[in-house]
Amino acid sequence: MTTQSLAQVAERGAVERRALEIVDGFVRELGTLPSRGSVAPGDALDRDLGIGSLERVELFLRLEEAFSVRLGDAVMAEAETCQDLVAALLAGKAAVPEALPAREPAPAAGLPAPASARTLPEVLRWHAEREPDRVHILLRLEDGREQPISYGTLWSQALAIAGALRDRGAARGESVALMLRTEPAFFSTFFGILLAGAVPVPIYPPFRPERLEEYALRQVGILNNAEARLLVTFREAHRIARLLRARVPSLREVVAVEELEAGAGVPAPVLIESGAPALIQYTSGSTGDPKGVVLSHENLLANIRALGAAVAVQPHDVMVSWLPLYHDMGLIGAWLGALYHGVPTVILSPVAFLARPARWLWALHAHRGTLSPAPNFAFDLCERKISDAELQGLDLSAWRVAFNGSEPVSPDTIARFTTRFAAHGFRAEAMCPVYGLAESSVGLTLSPPGRRPRIDRVTRRTFERLRRAEPAPLEDATALQFVSCGRPLADHQVRIVDRTARPLAERVEGRVEFRGPSVTRGYFRNPQATHVAFHDGWMDSGDLGYWADGELYITGRQKDLIIKAGRNLYPQEIEELVAGVTGIRRGCVAAFGISDPQVGTERLVVVAETRHTAPADLERLRAAVRERIVDELGLPPDTVDLAPPGTVLKTSSGKIRRSATRQAYLAGTLGAKRGSVRRQWLRLVVGGLTARWRRLADVAAALLFAVWVGGLLVLTLPALWAAVLILPGPRAVDRVVRVWSRSILALSGCRLTVRGLDRLPRTGGVVLAANHSSYVDAVALFAALPLDFRFVAKKELLATPLIGTVIRKVGHLTVDRVDLSQSVADAERVTGALRDGIPLLIFPEGTFIQPPGLLPFRLGAFKAAIDVGCPVIPVTIQGTREVLSADAWLPRRSPIEVRIGLPVTPPGQNWRHMVELRDRIRAEIGQGLAEPS
Repeated sequence: MTTQSLAQVAERGAVERRALEIVDGFVRELGTLPSRGSVAPGDALDRDLGIGSLERVELFLRLEEAFSVRLGDAVMAEAETCQDLVAALLAGKAAVPEALPAREPAPAAGLPAPASARTLPEVLRWHAEREPDRVHILLRLEDGREQPISYGTLWSQALAIAGALRDRGAARGESVALMLRTEPAFFSTFFGILLAGAVPVPIYPPFRPERLEEYALRQVGILNNAEARLLVTFREAHRIARLLRARVPSLREVVAVEELEAGAGVPAPVLIESGAPALIQYTSGSTGDPKGVVLSHENLLANIRALGAAVAVQPHDVMVSWLPLYHDMGLIGAWLGALYHGVPTVILSPVAFLARPARWLWALHAHRGTLSPAPNFAFDLCERKISDAELQGLDLSAWRVAFNGSEPVSPDTIARFTTRFAAHGFRAEAMCPVYGLAESSVGLTLSPPGRRPRIDRVTRRTFERLRRAEPAPLEDATALQFVSCGRPLADHQVRIVDRTARPLAERVEGRVEFRGPSVTRGYFRNPQATHVAFHDGWMDSGDLGYWADGELYITGRQKDLIIKAGRNLYPQEIEELVAGVTGIRRGCVAAFGISDPQVGTERLVVVAETRHTAPADLERLRAAVRERIVDELGLPPDTVDLAPPGTVLKTSSGKIRRSATRQAYLAGTLGAKRGSVRRQWLRLVVGGLTARWRRLADVAAALLFAVWVGGLLVLTLPALWAAVLILPGPRAVDRVVRVWSRSILALSGCRLTVRGLDRLPRTGGVVLAANHSSYVDAVALFAALPLDFRFVAKKELLATPLIGTVIRKVGHLTVDRVDLSQSVADAERVTGALRDGIPLLIFPEGTFIQPPGLLPFRLGAFKAAIDVGCPVIPVTIQGTREVLSADAWLPRRSPIEVRIGLPVTPPGQNWRHMVELRDRIRAEIGQGLAEPS
């Protein structure tokens, strides 16, 4: 061994010993020493030593100071063991004070996109054509530098990526998953997906190695629901992404963004309708499994414009954000909002903020930031974790709107943050509590800018027992406090209702419902959740709240409400109380109720994380938690479960997943050890192989099913054709076709369910308008509908064997889509049939395509209904796409459902009434369809 290598070994040994001493001393302070009493090099920071995200910040600062090195931000996210820390220290750069960003001159006045812009690509193109060199984004890199991205650069890069995606088979309307960090490629890839005609599905990238398995399994659920065809990621995550691919049948390819950026194709952007999906935003899952919220371009632009009007976005405004780009507040509220209004946006990564929260405030200082959103915990973190030395010279006087939302807003946090940072120019009037949710794009209500937050103090007893928010006297120390979330955005409405959807009086708590142009049409491929959420045009937020003086106060989640001994208890308040007990980890407490039929009420369970492990310490903490809850609420918890760090389940954005924690608690799996990263990799690989074998088995089963169906067709179609040719009258032919349709569905195992038959008229002309997604649709309708109707089909079908014969003998109508004069004549025949009292069945989409989705409706059917004055009945077909999609040759067994809606009478006879009728029928069908519009 050489002298140099010996020196390297000695240096490594010295660094390791000193680092372990520091870690050992740190965990002794925390009270989380391993059972053997000392820290070992292989100890996992999270699992073995109880060092979570906030503790990492403190530990890393101590290590940097002791070794005079600078650790990169990535180390905070990626370091798993003490050995990883040693390696990072040996590779770390010499410590120098972090360079504060230079104070930038005020930006030139920006220009908002015109109101005529109907889609996000139109917005970007408008800016890129007028001011291609103007800086749109200043992105903070890990080394502290800021990379400018201009409108022109973003547009050209997005076009290049769109070409690469098209070359890889990305089709119009398909879902493309986007698993990227806060990096330049995210912005160009997001728009590249849109320009290719596909739909972006942002998902959060892997963050903590020790939670690898939990991360992967959660993403599998999202990717399967989204039916993602492509997954775009970064090279370092490629291995994890391949594991995901093994469990997601729809996923054709996992591609590194670097490969897309190297693509040469630059196609013309695909024409996009304003009602087309711009994004599938998966909800955080804080109250259950994530659901895909389908948001159109018009949804997003309506919300961005309404928010901009509410805060009066000005030409010299500057947006500053560290929020994740896969989350609605960071993606829509910050980046896309700034893009539309033409104001520059300064973006930091979430890791950069968590590693050193002061960076957020210094970015506001350097760029004279005026607009910046964050969840409540960020304001709390800044108040508690930033030292006075880090704030020397800080100036926040330009910050005019500090949006506080995405989670319950704490009156205490507002007071502490405002008090501490007043000395640095922060004005109390800048704090702006807001309320929003992914289902309303991002924002729904907003406190009036320039006014101090309004805090409502209500009498506890009256509120908990009667759900009335009576103002409490100033001397009432037990009063509950709620923060006003302001008033609804322009053109949006919010109401408070009881369980029967009856509006409630002011200061009475109830369910929060909303409607407006920003609101989603439903959850992607989840008709049951969509049906539950919508009724009579209103959407249920899942939240509870009340009105007072024209403003909305949010009190909690419906699913989280705990009803004990006739009192309504709110988990947020209980969690805040418990977090104040010394020894309990703040932000790591979950309170929930468990039904107890024996006593006829719910048991109150509190799961709280602590670093203490000694039995005596744990018993002392339990007693302190019970005492704190009894003192404040007047009743004791039934169970206090003290658990090690990492037990309480959270979303990617840090929200407590109470429902998931409750389910794991009841199942006995809460706090189950995840195992080492190596074991998690092994389980994921084995699971992926198992999934592949299952898919092979599914393919084999599908082939057998196809052979069975093929045999049925070979046996029955000749007999059907012969019957059609021989039988003399249209009624007999029609009857035979219906019997064959019912038989073929029954024999193939595709169970047919028909709902709403009583809504069909017994006599008279009527238009049945149905969605079209498969060649099987006609078979399903013949089997489902007893009504003697006539199809209106495209004329090309007359040349198709058997089908053409059936059309001619039964008298179904056809329309020429090429010859204009013939098309007009065909339309007159359709109208004449309606006047003669013949029911007609029409597919207003005219055709169908492979990607799921409701296509635009043509006006022909609705013109006929308007001319005759007959009703139109929406017919929703579900399941036929699964049986045989547009690009498939092999059928699959799947249940089919046909739902018949209520008849809609034409509102009048002019053009506007025709369009109104079309849009209403399309909305009725779309609401019950588990596909995007």
